[in-house]
Amino acid sequence: MNLQEALKKVRQQQFASVYLIQGTEGYLSELFKTELMNQLIKTEDDQFNYSSFDMEEVPLSVAMEEAETIPFFGDYRLVFIENPYFLTAEKKTNGLEHDIDSLLKYLEQPSPTTILVFIANVEKLDERKKVVKSIKKLAEIIDVNPMGEREVRQYVEQTIHGEGYEIRPEAFDLLLQLTDLNLSKVMGELQKLFLYASDSKIISLNSVKELVPKSLEHNVFDLTNDVLSGHGEKAIQLYEDLLLQGEETIKLNAILLNQIRLFLQTKILAKLGYQQSNIADTLKVHPYRVKLALQQVRRFELDRLEAIYDELVENDYQMKTGKMDKELLFELFILKLSGQVMS
Repeated sequence: MNLQEALKKVRQQQFASVYLIQGTEGYLSELFKTELMNQLIKTEDDQFNYSSFDMEEVPLSVAMEEAETIPFFGDYRLVFIENPYFLTAEKKTNGLEHDIDSLLKYLEQPSPTTILVFIANVEKLDERKKVVKSIKKLAEIIDVNPMGEREVRQYVEQTIHGEGYEIRPEAFDLLLQLTDLNLSKVMGELQKLFLYASDSKIISLNSVKELVPKSLEHNVFDLTNDVLSGHGEKAIQLYEDLLLQGEETIKLNAILLNQIRLFLQTKILAKLGYQQSNIADTLKVHPYRVKLALQQVRRFELDRLEAIYDELVENDYQMKTGKMDKELLFELFILKLSGQVMS
């Protein structure tokens, strides 16, 4: 069941005995949790009917005892089970010994006055396990895996317009780029942008630039573009700014190496006729990263990218063996490539 259908049923007071929230999109998971609590925990007395247990810290048997307890001064008891790693193939060293049998027994005849919610923030469960099969047979399963680009764009646009704001197209694109198309990050940054634009109700490109921070990977992405585009001085300035922020040259060289590797792989697969989604699946990277890479690599020949990649590999060796000052080596690399582009 998708999230919107599940939310609609909850708002209509149509509750399932057991829910399984599965997926890695934290924002969507929190959205469903919040809606359940809004519908069920409305008074101070209702707080006694709410419990949350982290399976990395609390034995499962404790949660099961709570689930079997009748509610106080209310119709339902709401029990969240966080981090149920026993539903996955993950092996925990020094982890708690969970009494899975107590859960299996409960699932045979769930309490009619308890709403039990498993929150599995993972890509997949171990379908071979009996407990997973039992939960899936009974539970209402809610998919909260990351959305595609089109779905994220639509959801964010609806949210912005629903709050009475407008966003400039270039500002919208930059917001999605800086948040890696991660819905949780986007929604977090929107709160700052709403506050900043509370008078005009218009989110501009400058406001996104000022308020949404760049990750190290985004800075290196900009560094890559500056180098490949021949903007040597700009690239050097960005590199020096990153050093002042405490970043290490060897680390920056490694991230730049990974970026060029992605460009290379994307270029090769595109030449072979792969589409964006196929490239993303093959390389196991986010489709939006592939989209940005495709936009960049069209400007460069394959042999040029190969030469840059080889030089970065050599630089990595030189830096780690101490054969040359790493800062000087990296700056010479930037200036050399920038000069090649301009010539």
